[in-house]
Amino acid sequence: MERVFKYTLTALISLVAVSQFIQVITRYVFQTPVMGLEEMALIPTIWLYILGSVNASREDTQIRANVLEIFLSTDKAKLVLHLISDLISIVISSWLTWWAWRYFAYSMRVWKETSTLYLPTFVYESALFIGLALMTLFTINHLYRNFMTLIKNHPKQDNDVLTSETLTSTATKKGQ
Repeated sequence: MERVFKYTLTALISLVAVSQFIQVITRYVFQTPVMGLEEMALIPTIWLYILGSVNASREDTQIRANVLEIFLSTDKAKLVLHLISDLISIVISSWLTWWAWRYFAYSMRVWKETSTLYLPTFVYESALFIGLALMTLFTINHLYRNFMTLIKNHPKQDNDVLTSETLTSTATKKGQ
């Protein structure tokens, strides 16, 4: 899975960079902009942002404000906090996925097209629904792993820092 994201995100960011380079050269050097290039660049740009978010959710490396962890002294309390955080994330992302599904269904029903190239807009409007659905599934996976770690009550050493990587490795080692 990591290899798929690695190559997909690399290809998308390369497409965005090349299209912007072409746009700058043709517009400012040759004084003739390429018609429709912005429309074509929009597709990999949106997919890049959404799949980047999905990758952060998959790796459990999204930005967090872990202020409460400062006040928690035991690893078990920190793990319970992670479980609560995952549960809240699942509720919110499920709700957002539902709205993204409704927007995607509307997009398919209306079948909008871009103004210059007449590309169907569902190509990039589907990214939000697919991305949120994947983020929800990965968060459910993290909730499951954290819950299994809590149930198995794996003793941690004092110098271990509780992170998603240690939680995942703990759950993986216990499952072997």
